[in-house]
Amino acid sequence: MIDPFHSAPGFDDPIGVLRACHRRMERQLATLSRLCRHLPENHADADARTAAAAIMRYFDTAAVNHHADEEATLLPRLLSARPDLAALCSQIESDHVALGERWLRLRPRLAAVGVGRSGHLPIREVEAFCAGYTAHIAKEETSLLPHAQEALDKTVLAEIGMEMAARRNL
Repeated sequence: MIDPFHSAPGFDDPIGVLRACHRRMERQLATLSRLCRHLPENHADADARTAAAAIMRYFDTAAVNHHADEEATLLPRLLSARPDLAALCSQIESDHVALGERWLRLRPRLAAVGVGRSGHLPIREVEAFCAGYTAHIAKEETSLLPHAQEALDKTVLAEIGMEMAARRNL
């Protein structure tokens, strides 16, 4: 649940930004699961089209930026500080490739729902996409981000935050 008394972390807390992005991803994945259950009875109605558009917008932009934040900005610095984490960093990058491939297969089907051409999403494909992201988020939350928080000093974290903000033209 979102605490209305605390705002989202800023880029001065890049690890917090990555965690907050995970929460947004989880909300989009939940919307995607609900959409899958909604379609058989309601087809590509206005709610379905709106949900499909929001999911596509998120995974086409924010998720891409999130992966770039990790691959281009966080992982190289973490590897420099902790070369022993090479296998973990490689797994994160491999996950990103697999998740991107799943998204490329799912997106056209979601786009068809978004414009009302289709009222169907393949449940196994949606479940695999959601499960892949859920497992990936868990790996980052339990392994990657704690190591980064511990290994990187304030100066390096500030550099990471500035690069993340620049990636979004902020």
